[in-house]
Amino acid sequence: MRPGDPQAVRDLFEQIAPAYDRLNDALSLGLHRLWKRQAVAWLQPGPGQRLLDLCCGTGDLALVLAGKVRPGGLVLGLDAAAAPLELARRRAAAQPWLPVEWRQGDAQATGLAKGWADGAVMAYGLRNLPDPAAGLAELRRLLKTGGRAAVLDFNRPDPASPAGAVVAGFQRLYLRRLVVPLARRAGLEPHYAYLEESLRRFPTGPEQEELACTAGFAWGRHRLLAGGQMGLLQLVA
Repeated sequence: MRPGDPQAVRDLFEQIAPAYDRLNDALSLGLHRLWKRQAVAWLQPGPGQRLLDLCCGTGDLALVLAGKVRPGGLVLGLDAAAAPLELARRRAAAQPWLPVEWRQGDAQATGLAKGWADGAVMAYGLRNLPDPAAGLAELRRLLKTGGRAAVLDFNRPDPASPAGAVVAGFQRLYLRRLVVPLARRAGLEPHYAYLEESLRRFPTGPEQEELACTAGFAWGRHRLLAGGQMGLLQLVA
């Protein structure tokens, strides 16, 4: 699979959707839930807000947010792939009191009105977009002035620095010795082997801060998580 190819990325998530949540728990030892909670904490969601979950996948983060915007709020989960959205709808059906809607669409061109959202999250989606800069520009367009956004993803460390080289080495070991073998057991090796290649084209934390500034965000900080393995881009429109 060629990272950044929108059709290939969409096909990948159509295929892995049934095993996606189970593998996420196994591959992160459940820690992805903690990292997502940190994204939610930065967002500071509250009753009556309209929030976006871009590249929402199977909807776990959107459902958490939906529980925090009651009463009077709304969460819209958007994803390019149909299969994860179908799973998200099934999960939401078990909690019909949650104010959440789902839409299939492109995170770089959502079709939503400017300033539609009070806040937004994107978890493990920016790295898969054809153009991360365009994704951040669309994110800024969608937010009201002063609105917050949280972008969670793998961190691409700088191998030129001693500390970055250590993190990069551990990350490579983690992907090759844990992620790919576990995915192989699930019959999904090619779908997860692409992770390492996708990181090669992903902007570093400082580069993401620069892209956010160019996109028009008033403030941005890339915060390292999990010893530098993950990164949380915290933004204010």
